[in-house]
Amino acid sequence: MSLRVKVLPSITDVTRAEWNALVEPGSPPVLRHEWLAAMEESGSAVPERGWEGAHFTLWRDGVLVGAAPAFLKHHSMGEYVYDFGWANAAQQVGVSYYPKLLMGLPLSPLTARRFLSAAGEDPRAIRATLLTAALDYAKSEGLSSVHVLVSPDDEADALVEAGLFRRSTMQYHWKNPGYRTYDDYLSRFDSKRRNQLKRERGAAAGQGITLQTVRSEAIDATHAEYAWRFYEHTASRHSWGPVQLTRDFFHRAFATMPDAIELVTATKGGKVIAGAFNLHSPTRLFGRYWGCFEEHPFLHFNVCLYQSVDDCITAGRQVFEPGAGGEHKISRGFEPTMIHSTHRVFDRRLEAALRKATEREAAEVARITQESEQIAGLKPFVHAK
Repeated sequence: MSLRVKVLPSITDVTRAEWNALVEPGSPPVLRHEWLAAMEESGSAVPERGWEGAHFTLWRDGVLVGAAPAFLKHHSMGEYVYDFGWANAAQQVGVSYYPKLLMGLPLSPLTARRFLSAAGEDPRAIRATLLTAALDYAKSEGLSSVHVLVSPDDEADALVEAGLFRRSTMQYHWKNPGYRTYDDYLSRFDSKRRNQLKRERGAAAGQGITLQTVRSEAIDATHAEYAWRFYEHTASRHSWGPVQLTRDFFHRAFATMPDAIELVTATKGGKVIAGAFNLHSPTRLFGRYWGCFEEHPFLHFNVCLYQSVDDCITAGRQVFEPGAGGEHKISRGFEPTMIHSTHRVFDRRLEAALRKATEREAAEVARITQESEQIAGLKPFVHAK
């Protein structure tokens, strides 16, 4: 039996059933064929926007046994592991940084495997074959580098052993040590902080605002339109980049994978004034985009944090990843969590400089992580008898 690697320009060059058979149960929904197809077919992740599909697939006698979603990138927008400084350093030494090869997913800074393998296959062998293919492809195409973003710890460790160098950054994740109720969550804080959180969450009722989480069979095109409006309203107000997702993306995602989507809505006077678009697996919740059409104190915390923390406790979810950034999450019980990306830069001078820079950066991230843990000051959780 022979193995063959194919590099596909579009996820639609493989069927949904073939691709999704590689996605382990409980994986983040962004790995699913439906999500990637919505990105590409909606015009959100396409060459015209700097995302040129180059998905690595491994076939044995016509059967798909491994895959790694990937894109040639012509900019660094939408990655959330920012390397604009790396691009500037490359320019200073006369290296063309773009295009580069990104092994990851557009606008999805979620911890997820980047190398997928079929059941019964050796995932280490599949990963090694796909990584070699990616490195060879990048060299043959004259790309500057290969970047594998936001891998789980074991995958990142294996990639470092294979010769890539690690970059450690930080997100803030809510973790469930076994809460049965929302009060269990509040019990981790001292009385001053606990009263603060109660006051913030209670503000919604005093403002006449009702919070609701809509999911699964209740999801429809109306909710997709709200999600688009939330995203577009927030993205258009910030200077960190243009609106990158299209309205059609939200409608495609909501139509093809409602089982993985939640929409938190805030309603006042019968009108939806704010909301958050989240994804979920059985054990984890992933915050994606939020927006508001009216400003109210603590509205962001209620829509993006407290409502979903309560939902996670009810559902027994273990982790809530609310997205990149946000030091305000520390004082609300979201714990600093190291996330890992791995990299290979083909210019030796540039790679040597970046390896040293990431070592210094890792020490700084470790320091900030320790300080954040002290700021959070969470007490150990003990189950009430």
